[in-house]
Amino acid sequence: MADDLDWDAIIAPGDDAGRRRRPSDPASEPERPMSRREARAAEAAAAEAAAAGAVPDRSASERTRPDTADTTGDGVARSVADDAAPVSPADAPVARSHDELHPEVQALLTGEVPAPDARAVRDARGRTAGDGEARGHEVGGAGGGGRGGPGGGGRPSRPPREPRPQRRRGPLIAGIVIVAIVLGAGVGAYAFAAPKVQQLVGAFSGSREPEDYTGSGTGKVTVTIKQGDIGEDVARTLQRSGVVKSSNVFYELLLSSPSVDFQPGSYALKKEMSSKAALAALQDEDNRVQASIVIPEGTALEDIEAGMVSKAGLSEAEVSAAAEDVSAYGLPDDAKTLEGWLFPATYPINPGWTAKQYFQSMVDTMKEHLAAAGVAEADQERVIVLASLVQKEAGLAADYPKVARVFQNRLDIDMPLQSDATVAYGTGNTHRVTTTDAERGDASNEYNTYVHKGLPPAPISNPGDVAIKAVTDMAQGKWLYFVTIDLETGETAFSDTYAQHQVEVAKFQAWLRAHPDYQ
Repeated sequence: MADDLDWDAIIAPGDDAGRRRRPSDPASEPERPMSRREARAAEAAAAEAAAAGAVPDRSASERTRPDTADTTGDGVARSVADDAAPVSPADAPVARSHDELHPEVQALLTGEVPAPDARAVRDARGRTAGDGEARGHEVGGAGGGGRGGPGGGGRPSRPPREPRPQRRRGPLIAGIVIVAIVLGAGVGAYAFAAPKVQQLVGAFSGSREPEDYTGSGTGKVTVTIKQGDIGEDVARTLQRSGVVKSSNVFYELLLSSPSVDFQPGSYALKKEMSSKAALAALQDEDNRVQASIVIPEGTALEDIEAGMVSKAGLSEAEVSAAAEDVSAYGLPDDAKTLEGWLFPATYPINPGWTAKQYFQSMVDTMKEHLAAAGVAEADQERVIVLASLVQKEAGLAADYPKVARVFQNRLDIDMPLQSDATVAYGTGNTHRVTTTDAERGDASNEYNTYVHKGLPPAPISNPGDVAIKAVTDMAQGKWLYFVTIDLETGETAFSDTYAQHQVEVAKFQAWLRAHPDYQ
C-alpha cells in the first residue's frame, strides 16, 4: 500500500503552501499527474453528486477546458472532474462512517476484498482518450514529472491489482458446526446431570423429599423377624410392612449401630415410623407379642397369602411360589389349587418357618376336619367345592344346611346352580357376591354357574366346619330357590317353585326401597 501514499506531499520541504499546491494557484508550479488516492477521491465526489441527482453530462465533464488544456505536456487534456479533485491527502474528504470508507480501506479492516464493479476496474486501468492513448497521470506516464523521477524517464505504469478472492468460508462453517456439536453435547450432558445436580441442590437446600418418616408412627402392624434374618432382611420386612419409608435408610442406621441384636419373633409396631423409632421399638421387649395368622371362614387364598406376608415376614415371591406348588402338599389328584384346602383357624407365627411349612400346616388341619366330618378321601375335593359355595352364599348358620340342600337339589335335576358368588370369583373379585347381567352372561368365565351346569371347577373360598357339616348333613326339603329378604338380620326365604320365589323377591325389593343405604 506504499504506492498509494502521496510521497510528494510528505517529503516536500517548506510550509503548507510550499508542500501542497492549491487548485486556486495554478501558477505556483507546473501541474503534476494525480495520484491514485486523488483519482479515487475524484471518483467518490462524482458518485456523491450522482446520488444527489446531479449527474453531470459525461461528455461535457470530460471535454478539455481551454485554460488548462495540455498544461502538463503529457498530451492528454485534463477534464473538469480532474480539476475538481484534491491534489493532496490534506484536501481529501474525511470519512465519517464505515460505509464512507473506500472499498480497499474496508478490505484492510475486514480482511475481505469485494469484487470491484466495472467502472472501478475501468478507472483503475485509466480512461481511454479520444486518440487511444492511456492517460499519463495515473502513476507517471510517458510525459515528464510524476514519481518516476525528473525529466521523463519514469517507470512504466504498474498493472492494476487483481481483486483478492474472498476468504473461504469453509473454516467458518466448520467452526459453526463444532460450536453446534459442543452445544449439543452440553445439552445432553445437562439432561443427564440435571437430576443429580437437583438432588445435590435439594440436599443442601432442604427441598428434596425426605427418605425417612418422622415421629413414632400411627396405627398398628405386626412384624415378624424370622430365625436367621440379617439386618438387610429386617430392613426389607419393615419397608414391606409400611413401618419405614426406606429400607436403605434403616439399614444404614443399623450399620452405625453395631451393638444392635434382633431376636426372632413378632413385634407390635406402627406404620410410618422413623427409622430410629422403629429400631428402638424392636429393641423393646414390651413390643414383642405372640403373633398369629388368623384365617376367618370363607377367606380366599389371595387374602391368606397377604396375611402371611404381612404377619409372618415372608416375601410375596416366596409365598406365591409355595402356593403354586400344589403337588407338594399331598392333595387328591383332582385338586387344582390350594384354594379351599387351607382350614380357617388361628396359626401362631413361627419365626423359623417357611411359606411351605405354613401352607402345609393349614392343609393338614383341613384334612383332620374332613376326617372328623366323616368325609372319605375320594370325596374330599367335591365336598370342599360345594362347602365353599355354601360358605359364601349362606347368611345365618341355621340356614347353611338348607342352602346346601338347594344346591344339591339343582344338581340332582341338572339345573344350573346360578350362584352369584361363583360368577364374582371368576371375575377376580373375592369380596362380593353380587354380579351384573353382563357378568352372568359371560360364557368365557368357567366359574359362571348361570351358563355352565354343575359345580365350578374348583373351590371359591376356604370353608369352615359349619359349611363342611352342612354339606355332609344337609337339611331335608324340595327347595330350589332361596333369597335373603333382610340383609340386616340375614333372614332367608326358601321356595320350591319359581312363582313362590318371585313373591319372596318382591319382599326383598321392598326392603331395599326402605333401606336405600344398602343400594
